[in-house]
Amino acid sequence: MIEQNDAKKVAEAIGNNLIGVSHDSNSFQKLPDSFWGYFARGHDKKGTFGVIVTYSEEENDVDELIKMYENWVEKNKPGKSD
Repeated sequence: MIEQNDAKKVAEAIGNNLIGVSHDSNSFQKLPDSFWGYFARGHDKKGTFGVIVTYSEEENDVDELIKMYENWVEKNKPGKSD
């Protein structure tokens, strides 16, 4: 399990990264209005993290993306034999 201090650092890095993205309108150019996403990846001395922010006018788009990642995680858990 991630330690409290590490979780705080991850949340802070994600927040700071997303604030930077929100201040730059170029981050959102040429993106379709109905569906877009943003991926941020970071790391510290102990590991790596990623965050995906997705927007869609269709709720199913977001639900399907979350389900896709849940399936990927289930298939790729450490120690899982094929």
